[in-house]
Amino acid sequence: MARNAEYLSPEIVNQGVEDSGPYAGSPSFRVKVRRGLPDFLNSVNLKYVKLGYGYLLSHGIYFVAAPVLLATFGTQIWKLTWTNSFLDFNNFLNLIALLVFFCSVLYVYLDLTPRATYLVDFACYRPPNELKISKEEFTDLAKRSGKFSDAAIEFQQRVLKNSGLGDETYLPRIIFQPDHKITLRDGREEASMLMFGAVDNLLAATRISPKDIKILIVNCGVLNPTPSLSAMIINHYKLSHKIQSFNLGGMGCAAGVTAIDLAKDLLSAYPGSYALVVSIEAMTFTWYAGRELDMLLPNCFFRMGSAAILLSNHPTDRWRAKYELKQLVRTHKAMDSRSFKSIHLKEDAEGKKGLSVSKDVIEVGGHALKANITTLGPLRAFEHVCILATSKKVLDEIQKNLDLTSEYMEASRRTLERFGNTSSSSVWYELAYLEANKKIKRGDRIWQIALGSGFKCNSAVWKALRNVKQQNRNPWNEAED
Repeated sequence: MARNAEYLSPEIVNQGVEDSGPYAGSPSFRVKVRRGLPDFLNSVNLKYVKLGYGYLLSHGIYFVAAPVLLATFGTQIWKLTWTNSFLDFNNFLNLIALLVFFCSVLYVYLDLTPRATYLVDFACYRPPNELKISKEEFTDLAKRSGKFSDAAIEFQQRVLKNSGLGDETYLPRIIFQPDHKITLRDGREEASMLMFGAVDNLLAATRISPKDIKILIVNCGVLNPTPSLSAMIINHYKLSHKIQSFNLGGMGCAAGVTAIDLAKDLLSAYPGSYALVVSIEAMTFTWYAGRELDMLLPNCFFRMGSAAILLSNHPTDRWRAKYELKQLVRTHKAMDSRSFKSIHLKEDAEGKKGLSVSKDVIEVGGHALKANITTLGPLRAFEHVCILATSKKVLDEIQKNLDLTSEYMEASRRTLERFGNTSSSSVWYELAYLEANKKIKRGDRIWQIALGSGFKCNSAVWKALRNVKQQNRNPWNEAED
């Protein structure tokens, strides 16, 4: 048993920490797996091997025929050129027929060739200043709401003190109104503000028409109305009736990377399209006004936020895209009961709904992260890391276990302080922080790590296609207030 654990043990190797030797060079780190390669039989990447094998058997004729036809076509051109036979009508018709057939095969060949997934641009939404709530005001509003006992107030105040959150995070003030019962309308209004705010910023930055979007994926953990959140976006922006629309619910903080994976697969099925991914969480529906301590924890960390991401696999979009998706790995531990129950939505003894967070969450999260790193690959270098800004304690544990420097943790800690835990959109606020501080250079690799209920750990690795400059609609541009 111990031998097997050692076999799967990930190792973080820092580079650039010495002036000479094997670890010399520019600052970065890479993930290694000691004692052999990962167990690829249980790897999520095995599906791509199977798909690729079937793809080759089904369409291999095109990959073989295209080079042969190219050589044949070239030979015919050479013959006609040197024999002066262009004026021969029959030869001319044969040449045209061969040209049409060759172009058809070439089109299919190019269409079947696997395409890279490009991140054209993304945008994060910064709520209005009137929704800023400091930790002191949080406690004061909670007391005046009359919804919490003294013990619940004291517990939340104590947790907030060591949460890592600052005094400028955002919450919908309606949750503190005395005698107000949260309604579906409250959730829809909050979701509308978050979704449309992020998408508006993205459309303004990319200057694409909403009608050019062919794929739409929206993820939100708790709020799942009918019509869906994705239908709300389609209605608001008058998207095409042919759009491929999906709404992911109940998948927690890791759902944003899950949505990226789904978008990548859909772009393969609909090549040359634009895919819009929108990640949000509605605080009005995650808020808990009760007495159970394990259900009060999310009140102290979750805050308003949203992100909109535009993806494409069209080769012509490479010139303006910021990043290329190099790898995406999803790890799911729901087969283990402790992992499955570590974060779940439930009702307390009084029938009040809320998210329950168990004491096992850090331990099961560590197991999920370890399995994810093992699958990610034996050798992989990163210049930047964006870890979901869950809480200060979680970030401390990850930094310790992965032996990361303070520089690697900067984006996550600053995002937690400024915006709080914005759930699935958190890793995008962190990438926006790196862009705002001009840290992204061409060729840099960015590792996004998202953890969430299930229990899930998802990783996405992006490669910067150019030096990314600060943009006007970056949520970190405080001068825009």
